[in-house]
Amino acid sequence: MSTKVPIVENVLKLNDEMAIQNQRLFQQTGVFVVDLIGAPGAGKTALLELTLRQLKGVLDIGVIVGDPATCRDGDRLAKHSEHIVQVNTGSGCHLDANQIRHAMNKLKLADLDLLIIENVGNLICPVSFNLGQNCKVGMFSVSEGDDKAAKHPNLVVSADALILNKIDLLPYIPFDLECFRQDVAHLNRTAPLLEISVARNQAKAWLDWLTENAKRPEHLTKSN
Repeated sequence: MSTKVPIVENVLKLNDEMAIQNQRLFQQTGVFVVDLIGAPGAGKTALLELTLRQLKGVLDIGVIVGDPATCRDGDRLAKHSEHIVQVNTGSGCHLDANQIRHAMNKLKLADLDLLIIENVGNLICPVSFNLGQNCKVGMFSVSEGDDKAAKHPNLVVSADALILNKIDLLPYIPFDLECFRQDVAHLNRTAPLLEISVARNQAKAWLDWLTENAKRPEHLTKSN
């Protein structure tokens, strides 16, 4: 039983070493990278469809899509961009830095301003694995219940921004919005909480945050 901890530590160490290599390559090519983490059904893929539509001509965006099986999410996004790579993890509950390394080799990073990694639908496992990203974004939805931020504190604490989707359902679903906001603020006072409705095309807070960060000066100059 005592061997389990060293094994886990070794796995994370190897992942972190690869993540550092990924980060260097992202910096060299000047692409801004977001790791998007949320539960199944939170609306991650729908949000990315909206993002690709709304920011077309504003940012050149690529997406790496993580999913245990099928290419359905990748196929959906491919209708809006040619810079899409699908990664099937099989029984794996998260993406790791090595998978990202292989996936990004299929993209022309130098042509991109922004790369979004849609992680596997899971609020726990993906949080521990650094992929080399600039920002980690946690996504919740009203339909999941107002206790999810408190029940998944590691995601909230580690996030650079948090999304609450499906706010159009607030009149119809028991959801204490103020309680959710307080839980988030208690765990992370610096990450903005972006309240949106993808179904109603109301995602300005997310689009503005994304554009502002992707266009920060340190990400504008691509290295030769």
